[in-house]
Amino acid sequence: MIILGIDPGTTRIGYAVIKKESGDNIDLLTFGCLETKNKEQKNRLTEISDFISGLISKYRPKTLAIEKLFFTKNVKTALSVAEARGVIISSANSLNLDIREFTPLEVKLAIAGYGKAEKNQVRKMVCRILKIEKMPLLDDTSDALAIALTACYTSPKLSFK
Repeated sequence: MIILGIDPGTTRIGYAVIKKESGDNIDLLTFGCLETKNKEQKNRLTEISDFISGLISKYRPKTLAIEKLFFTKNVKTALSVAEARGVIISSANSLNLDIREFTPLEVKLAIAGYGKAEKNQVRKMVCRILKIEKMPLLDDTSDALAIALTACYTSPKLSFK
């Protein structure tokens, strides 16, 4: 099963594609961070949609794993990220992907075994699990990897195809 993990944002979107085989084998197909070039939100959203659709077309994932929004202070930022999430979910939904959403607490629990784990603890576990020698520089990227792994570990119906 191929899983596309996304850490949503408007100026930076972390992404990761992993492939889960039978047993404990997980292959890392690609990961990185899209940094949008456009200044206007409507153009950013188009860029995000095109990029996500391209990833889906290239890697053919069955599942989109995406982080749920968790904001308490900056409403303006929350709204723009919500728009980006909507575009990402719409792109995945239009291509019939199974969509799974996770809170930061759920991701930390699945990866580090502790819901209040520090970000660096989660990053180290992601690197260990996926056998990545050099830790990704951007949090967006390591978060996307963790989100993809969370979908892998919590899926009640992995078909291993």
